[in-house]
Amino acid sequence: MALSWKLVIDSTNAPALADFWASALGYEVEDPTALIEQLLAAGHIGEEAVTEHRGRKTFRGYAAIRHPEDLFDETSGVGRGRRLLFQDVPEGKTGKNRLHLDIHSEPGGLDKLVVGLEDLGATRVREVNKGPAGHWWIMQDPEGNEFCVA
Repeated sequence: MALSWKLVIDSTNAPALADFWASALGYEVEDPTALIEQLLAAGHIGEEAVTEHRGRKTFRGYAAIRHPEDLFDETSGVGRGRRLLFQDVPEGKTGKNRLHLDIHSEPGGLDKLVVGLEDLGATRVREVNKGPAGHWWIMQDPEGNEFCVA
């Protein structure tokens, strides 16, 4: 039986990084407002655990995105499929990522995709040419996390 999973990415500004990756991947930012309101009303969390981002309540230091076609819990907004969770950590990025995302363009669309990602705040690091394997770009998201665009 396959297991459920999510990829967790450390950040310094979880909501902003979630916005970047949601736009980059065509994903949806999860909206936990209803769950947060229930938890607040029941006294299970205090106001200090909550913040607001783009008119939505969210858990302080956390934000998640999900694939728009995947199932999700109507109450919590939590995706049940392809999902990325961003969590704030006190330390900044110190080295090369050991795990990264690869984003694939449509045939002939690499340059347009790279420029679109730059418009969202990504940075080109270097172009890689691998003969028959093609070429791609190594890029960084707004917090310096590496990813590839092919």
